[in-house]
Amino acid sequence: MIMVTGGAGYIGSHVCLALLDAGFDVVVVDNLSNSKRTSLDRVQAICGKSLSFRPIDLRDEEAICKTLRDFGVTAVLHLAGLKAIGESNENPLGYYDNNFVGTLRLVSAMKNASVKKLIFSSSATVYGDPAYLPIDESHSLAPTNPYGRTKYFIEEMLRDLHRSDNDWTIAILRYFNPVGAHESGLLGEDPSGIPNNLLPLVAQVALGKRERLVILGNDYPTLDGTGIRDFIHVVDVASGHLSALKHLNDSGIMTVNLGTGTGTSVLQIVQTFESVSGSPVPHTIGERRIGDVAACYADPTLAADLLEWKSTKSLTQMCADHWRWQLNNPNGYHQPSHPSDEPDAPA
Repeated sequence: MIMVTGGAGYIGSHVCLALLDAGFDVVVVDNLSNSKRTSLDRVQAICGKSLSFRPIDLRDEEAICKTLRDFGVTAVLHLAGLKAIGESNENPLGYYDNNFVGTLRLVSAMKNASVKKLIFSSSATVYGDPAYLPIDESHSLAPTNPYGRTKYFIEEMLRDLHRSDNDWTIAILRYFNPVGAHESGLLGEDPSGIPNNLLPLVAQVALGKRERLVILGNDYPTLDGTGIRDFIHVVDVASGHLSALKHLNDSGIMTVNLGTGTGTSVLQIVQTFESVSGSPVPHTIGERRIGDVAACYADPTLAADLLEWKSTKSLTQMCADHWRWQLNNPNGYHQPSHPSDEPDAPA
């Protein structure tokens, strides 16, 4: 049995689907503070398999420990956490409490339940402003915002934990920029309020839900002045977790980038989305966002060597899959656009 924390979220739901498709039993722990229970119904509908769900906050250590024991959990995939850079600048204490304290309580519960296999969802934000590109795992760590620092301190805690007890096997996966959606159009990113990520904003403008996209800065030292990121399909990110789970026993603790190795600018995303959707994406230029860097993209060599994993989906596929999700779910998980066509989830 695999426990997935944050399994009802955007990345977590795709990871749950990949696990179920691969034959694993899954229990999801999620407090639903930034996710919808409906996503898990759809996961089960897509694959025709059931999972278990517990609406628990990670900071409730006793409840987490009981769940680990009750379900006979053998490994934990930890994806729960707040992840908006701007919000973290405004509410750093909330981010430390949710992300760092939540993880501390989780690993403490795991220790008490004698579950010592962990895959942790980290982020490329731990690298900060890159000293060189592409970024490999030996790059210095200097996050530029509270969100990134919560990931950095969690990584350090996990390394200390492993040094104290080498029975732990831990994979730290540093995501770059997950985008896209499941090809069914039933599973995707459903942000609450104003999206913090680029592609949902672009899609909402293309759909006509928003008047225009505000690009945060066009004076970066890049090919077109807009920020460059390594956008990776969320399905590729999910497959990276399966590869990490398969190779978890190969190393006591490993840290691996999940990225494509290719940088794409904000304007290139806009142009690709316009081409895929056939809809214009009007945009204006705004101020840079505090904590953002000019360019950030991965060297994915280690993932290929250690995990036998690499990304497979193109930028066009990322945009096309997200557009399908947006068209089919203009209001996210609040209402299916074709309820009569949507299969019932297993109980």
